[in-house]
This record gives sequence, structure tokens and C-alpha cells, in this order.
Amino acid sequence: MKNIDPAKLELIKMAAQKTSGKSGRDLAPVMLALITSANKQGIRFSPDEVSLILEILKDGKSREEQAQIDRTMRMTSSLFNKHTK
Repeated sequence: MKNIDPAKLELIKMAAQKTSGKSGRDLAPVMLALITSANKQGIRFSPDEVSLILEILKDGKSREEQAQIDRTMRMTSSLFNKHTK
């Protein structure tokens, strides 16, 4: 994480705060908002960075919630891929 651009890191921290206590289903809109906000600032997340963000969001969640996050992200991956390119 120490090699991540400070602007990206700030966006990731904001997303983590906004998702605190939320279920997997509620994370997709937060992730889309994060990526959209980054795009407006000219910031693009690499696939590795998106994976890192997901790991951070899944931290502390139950196995069921983590699986829900994964399912939600797979269902909405076309949206995220469009915004990260």
C-alpha cells in the first residue's frame, strides 16, 4: 500500500469509511462512486489496485459477507471495467 499514489490512497480510505458496517450488497454503489470520483480527477485504478480495495473492504467481514461482495463485484464487473480503462 505504501507504493500507492496518495490521491488514490485517500479515495480508498474514504471508500473504507463509507462501507464500514455495510453488507456486501451495499458495496457495489460505493465502489462505483469511488471509481467515478477517481475518474473525474483523472485517476485510474489498475486491476491490482481494485483487488486491493476489495480485500480492504472484505476485511473483518464474515465469510458469507465476503462471498456476497465477490458475487456483487462479479455481477457489476462490466461497469467497473468500463470505468477503470
